[in-house]
Amino acid sequence: MSYSVGQVAGFAAVTVRTLHHYDDIGLLVPSERSHAGHRRYSDADLDRLQQILFYRELGFPLEEVAALLDDPDADPRAHLRRQHELLTARIDRLQKMAAAVEHALEARKMGINLTPEEKFEVFGDFDPDQYEDEVRERWGDTDAYRQSQRRTASFTKEDWKRANDEMGAIHQRMADLMAAGTPADSEPAMDTAEEHRRFIAGTYYDCSHEMHTSLGDMYVADPRFTATYDRIRPGLAEYLRDAILANAVRHTP
Repeated sequence: MSYSVGQVAGFAAVTVRTLHHYDDIGLLVPSERSHAGHRRYSDADLDRLQQILFYRELGFPLEEVAALLDDPDADPRAHLRRQHELLTARIDRLQKMAAAVEHALEARKMGINLTPEEKFEVFGDFDPDQYEDEVRERWGDTDAYRQSQRRTASFTKEDWKRANDEMGAIHQRMADLMAAGTPADSEPAMDTAEEHRRFIAGTYYDCSHEMHTSLGDMYVADPRFTATYDRIRPGLAEYLRDAILANAVRHTP
């Protein structure tokens, strides 16, 4: 079986122009042409495109991708193992950044009493103070803001690491449920949403189901939140929002 350039673009979520470019530079040359001269892609071509997109997602330039894939001594399984290692490392870092962004934006000012060295050890390149003015302007007069400020004022480096790790683990469990095709209104997804709410309530501020639903809406409405969650898994922001809403409905008398 072979596929048209439009079909392949749809499968891979890339543009037809991108596929034409890959063909022009010899990175992905379709195995067949129709009688009219149109590109036709085989299953083997799709396998190669998948490899290309993996490496592109990891930031490899096209020239290096071509060199890697065209190496006659390369083992295809070695490519997959290497990509898996690189993606796993990236996912781990993104999860930590997602937790840091969430802590900064979720209705509070982060009263971090850390040295600059400790801050970068915990949060990496992300600066949690960059949203301080926005958070204060949006939520400074709320009880949640004041409560979170009081709770986090004495946080140590170890406290922030623990909080980041715990929130990252919750996000990963939700992403795993989504990847497995588990409906957002299923019991496992709602249970994970409830765990998410209880973590916020136990660590930062009292978070009712109504407030949690508002947070879920913000994850989708605010492109910064959406991008943060969707880097963990595309569509996760909306999936988490839906699970939060279903959980809130479940707990409504």
